[in-house]
Amino acid sequence: MAALTLHHSCLQASGHLSRRLYHQSFSSFPRNPIKDLIFRLSPAELSSFSLSRRGNAVSVRAQCTVSVEDSPEKRMVKGIRVYEHGGPEVLKWEDVEVGEPKDGEIRVKNKAIGLNFIDVYYRKGVYKPASMPFTPGMEAVGEVVAVGPGLTGRKIGDLVAYAGNPMGAYAEEQILPADKVVPVPSSIDPIVAASIMLKGMTAQFLLRRCFKVERGHTILVHAAAGGVGSLLCQWANALGATVIGTVSTNEKAAQAKEDGCHHVIMYKNEDFVSRVNDITSGKGVDVVYDSVGKDTFKGSLACLKSRGYMVSFGQSSGSPDPIALSDLAPKSLFLTRPSMMQYNETRDEMLECAGEVFANVASGVIKARVNHKYPLSRVADAHADLENRITSGSVVLLPSYRGNM
Repeated sequence: MAALTLHHSCLQASGHLSRRLYHQSFSSFPRNPIKDLIFRLSPAELSSFSLSRRGNAVSVRAQCTVSVEDSPEKRMVKGIRVYEHGGPEVLKWEDVEVGEPKDGEIRVKNKAIGLNFIDVYYRKGVYKPASMPFTPGMEAVGEVVAVGPGLTGRKIGDLVAYAGNPMGAYAEEQILPADKVVPVPSSIDPIVAASIMLKGMTAQFLLRRCFKVERGHTILVHAAAGGVGSLLCQWANALGATVIGTVSTNEKAAQAKEDGCHHVIMYKNEDFVSRVNDITSGKGVDVVYDSVGKDTFKGSLACLKSRGYMVSFGQSSGSPDPIALSDLAPKSLFLTRPSMMQYNETRDEMLECAGEVFANVASGVIKARVNHKYPLSRVADAHADLENRITSGSVVLLPSYRGNM
């Protein structure tokens, strides 16, 4: 409790005093981190009260007793911050503040975080974050450790996953909108779930909605041994399609075959357009799933049959060169540049998409290849390895692991 003398330049019409005080007024309470206090009192509650007038100004002098409570301390966790666009070195491991969940929000302690090429795009500035600095990451699995006031449907201890927006998964803890997470089945390990959430949901909308792959289709998958590529090959094979995949090394070729590729093309040693033409007896493929971009885009168009679908969903080698709309006319081709966010705009769409992914994991239709794990503190190494095509399958970041892996 503290006795305070207040001065105010006006008396409100309601007969109440209103005053905004700053922490400098509480010199006898140096430990109180009070930045801003607003209170209202009636004259009857004051121990002394007087008015004085000088010209047109009315001054109020009042003394009262108020109770001051400490504000909660800031909650700090470890995370990654990016202050400028650039190479992996701009990923800074430091203390970050995480607040308390508000209405409709939860706080999640991340157990595993998925690394995706979209994280590289944001780090380099290909895609622009909403503000700088920012915390990257768009896929994680964790335990709910706090819920916002009045929230139902989620409780402390729930294991949940999310993929997409909001960005900020590269942290030990984060605040998330409750309607952006999905429950993780108890049969699925958190590391597996984190490795497959965004990639699996991407594979789902590409194969089932963007172009619906069915038995008898022939498809071409670039980067067939990558995180999304591996799942596309497995899933498309299970759907009855003939799968052609491109890879860069013998090791990745072996993996692609295990994942259901009927034909594997070593694009560094072979011209993939010619090989696709040979494999299809000159007919071409029904659809190309191209996450590489600049290096493969025009060749991908040449691989399509009449009325074929060109699905460009990434640009690991850079943005494709522009083409004229008339270039699509000779074979009446379809061209799309889809994003998972637009294919999961509603919660029902998101739940259906994630549900199909988890069901296919549980049934063995698709298998997550968690080929690489890094401590979150070493995410710069993970980014470098991903960009240099050293990795295959899925890459997972572990927030709680501080040692070497």
